[in-house]
Amino acid sequence: MLSVLKNRTYRHLFTAQVIALVGTGLMTVALGLLAYELAGADAGAVLGTALAIKMLAYVGVAPVAQAFADRLPRRSLLVALDLVRAAVALCLPFVTEVWQIYLLIFVLQAASAGFTPTFQATIPDILPDEEEYTKALSLSRLAYDLETLTSPMLAAALLTVISFHNLFAGTVLGFLVSAALVVSVRLPTTVPGPRRGIWERTTRGTRIYLATPRLRGLLAISLAVSAAGAMVIVNTVVLVKARFGLGEVEVAWALAAFGGGSMMAAFVLPSLLEKVADRPAMLTGAAVLVVGTAIGALLPSYALLLPLWLVIGFGYSVAQTPSGRLLRRSAHAEDRPAIFAAHFALSHACWLICYPLAGRFGAAMGLQSTFVVMSLIGLAGVALALWLWPASDPSDLAHDHPNLPADHPHLRTHADQGGHHHPLIVDDLHRVWPRG
Repeated sequence: MLSVLKNRTYRHLFTAQVIALVGTGLMTVALGLLAYELAGADAGAVLGTALAIKMLAYVGVAPVAQAFADRLPRRSLLVALDLVRAAVALCLPFVTEVWQIYLLIFVLQAASAGFTPTFQATIPDILPDEEEYTKALSLSRLAYDLETLTSPMLAAALLTVISFHNLFAGTVLGFLVSAALVVSVRLPTTVPGPRRGIWERTTRGTRIYLATPRLRGLLAISLAVSAAGAMVIVNTVVLVKARFGLGEVEVAWALAAFGGGSMMAAFVLPSLLEKVADRPAMLTGAAVLVVGTAIGALLPSYALLLPLWLVIGFGYSVAQTPSGRLLRRSAHAEDRPAIFAAHFALSHACWLICYPLAGRFGAAMGLQSTFVVMSLIGLAGVALALWLWPASDPSDLAHDHPNLPADHPHLRTHADQGGHHHPLIVDDLHRVWPRG
């Protein structure tokens, strides 16, 4: 997996991603302490609202940001968004009112909603070989999981010598170093498409996404991933402390087990995906999430929670890590930023549904019922994926173009005795996926 780091451009971008993730992790810890300082016992409500604002920013801003940014140089855009995030983090220690947290979090996450899809869409251009790109996806998944494990420990160590307000300095530094690393490389030039209106640019990625069968299946799998993931992220602390009567250390170990399972999957996925196609691998991962969440309703002890969270973490990574491969093969280079932004928004819409459901239903009806409900949502996601994403995933389909003249270059290029056919990608000439 690490061989992909021989590519200098990718190595710098990956390092930028890791450093920015660590800075964001420090901010997460500091934000929780800041919320408690300002709101006391209502800190949970403050953080819950901040999380909802984050998801709303991701869902609403990503396609719009991409529509305005698709003509800008990638490097300049990424650096500018890093600097915006650094400026917001610099303001957070001086917050004195809860509404100021909400405002700054929205600006920060809006910048992230522009940064992350653009960053993700750049990697396929840097690593055109699918095997190398798969390794990069697994490495990125590993980075997220390592950040989940290491940032709280790093924050705890720093808090022994500094106040939590100073943790925000680590976030600022992370974004500034990330910007410097992006500046240090030359990124591939964006392939410009035809001039389009702002509405068409804003909705283009979503239209391509929803017109492509494999991506409709990916969205269904994202629903299963968010159902299980929300259950783990929202209710681990409740399970460990309320049901089993244990402490914060045990909460940390449970979350570490989930992250450890995801990391294990990241290590094995590159070799696994050489032998197994994306669809069966991702559906198997999603099925593991459904079964694991259902078993959670019967958990008798903390000792069994740890291996269950490990298995769910493994399924979590297997189900979602290959998504970049599907997105890359489903769009032309000029549409890649739009389709990555569409996936970013639509997948986070699934989280926006599942986060509050896992928390509020759990508080109202109890964890056992919530495990059942979330497993049923995951099962619905798997069933939809099986229906929406054909097993053969055909793309080289015979189709016609009744509105094109017979001498159109596209028809001449793909002329064949068996009829007009070629590997299909939804674009201006192919707005609807033909029936196989």
